[in-house]
Amino acid sequence: MSEDVVLHEVRDDGVGILTLNRPDRMNAWTGELEDRYFSLLEDFDRSDDVRAIVVTGAGRGFCPGADMDLLQGLGGQGAGNLAAADRKPVTFPLTVRKPLIGAINGACAGVGLVQALMFDVRFAAAGAKFTFAFARRGLIAEYGSSWILPRLTGMSRAIDLLMSSRVFTSEEALELGVVNYVTPKEELLDAAIAYASDIALNCSPTSIAVMKQQLYGHALVDVDTALAESNKLMRESLARDDFKEGVKSYVEKRPPAFPPLGA
Repeated sequence: MSEDVVLHEVRDDGVGILTLNRPDRMNAWTGELEDRYFSLLEDFDRSDDVRAIVVTGAGRGFCPGADMDLLQGLGGQGAGNLAAADRKPVTFPLTVRKPLIGAINGACAGVGLVQALMFDVRFAAAGAKFTFAFARRGLIAEYGSSWILPRLTGMSRAIDLLMSSRVFTSEEALELGVVNYVTPKEELLDAAIAYASDIALNCSPTSIAVMKQQLYGHALVDVDTALAESNKLMRESLARDDFKEGVKSYVEKRPPAFPPLGA
């Protein structure tokens, strides 16, 4: 497997950057790219040097979906072989304990858009185009998109985007809740890195990890269960050194010195 299909970098401020790197195919999704991307996410999740992760694409696009050469071979037995493959679930990024910040630099569709929904926060370049496209390829709402999209947009908007498979821009994506921020393309990566850097330098890695556990886990339970677990987690957080450091650094008017999350 070529390691070049996803580039990786760790900055001194604790931000790890992953770049989907098939620019000649606009970073179209393949099994090789998926394996390398997930492997690097796992490495960053275990690294004490990384506190926040930014994901972007090389060249003009972020990811237009599955590589068409791959799609043409998936009919009949091919689809069954894909389903039986030994691979991490496409929702694997939701299990990463560190904040995932997307810098969506261009066209984002199909499985590429599903992967974008797995980011915790999404920045998008002005004018970037999005589409789920599934219905126009004879497919269904793939890879958990029917679960996560309504939680971002509301049910009626999710129905519109999935059933029509229409193209929409980053500006509409912002209104719909699909992305959080829209910036000029030339400012996109810097904006996403600045956001991630602020988290890396000023937020407790343990607090972030627990919050992600709450946000995604509590989407599956009733409010009383969520409240009971949150009360337990709150008591645990009050007993941690992170809480003491957070208060002390605020009183002393200095940046906090939170320990890394650890492996």
